[in-house]
Amino acid sequence: MIGHLSGKIAEISDKEIIVDVGGIGYLVRVLAGEKNFKTGDGVNLWTHLAVKEDALDLYGFKEKEELLFFKLLISISGIGPKSALGILSIAPPKMLEKAIATENTSYLTKVSGIGRKSAEKIILELKDKIGKVSGSDSDIKDDENVMLALKSLGYGTGEVRDALKKIPDNVSGTNERIKEALKALGK
Repeated sequence: MIGHLSGKIAEISDKEIIVDVGGIGYLVRVLAGEKNFKTGDGVNLWTHLAVKEDALDLYGFKEKEELLFFKLLISISGIGPKSALGILSIAPPKMLEKAIATENTSYLTKVSGIGRKSAEKIILELKDKIGKVSGSDSDIKDDENVMLALKSLGYGTGEVRDALKKIPDNVSGTNERIKEALKALGK
């Protein structure tokens, strides 16, 4: 099992990178829209190896929290690694945990291939596993509005996800959260 990779990025596409580790290039599927990767840069990724009959697929995450949430998602019957990666591509784990805790199915159905029934199943199976998460449905709406505002300003999904992670938990309200996100983006 490959649990962690450290190396240099040899090649980049939208949803995967090739990491050169000691002369061996590992094809790693990453979150869609991840913009912080640059060819030649060093990278450290937490990984999950998905074994299928005809393939070995490696999924990589910059943060261990993302990997752990990915593993929770794929533990649900009917949710495969590609769907789990799609879910994590829309928002950071903390926001997804809030959506699950508040039973916000519409948030999860934004992912291609995740319908209302799948979203309800995810909520049902993960609500107890993620424990009590502070936040409310209005926090989810605030973060959705922040995401929409930043995307309308031209920021990519990966940049928005990273900015949302950096907003302190004590900041509330859409306007204040947008200001904090813009600070995190360096604007």
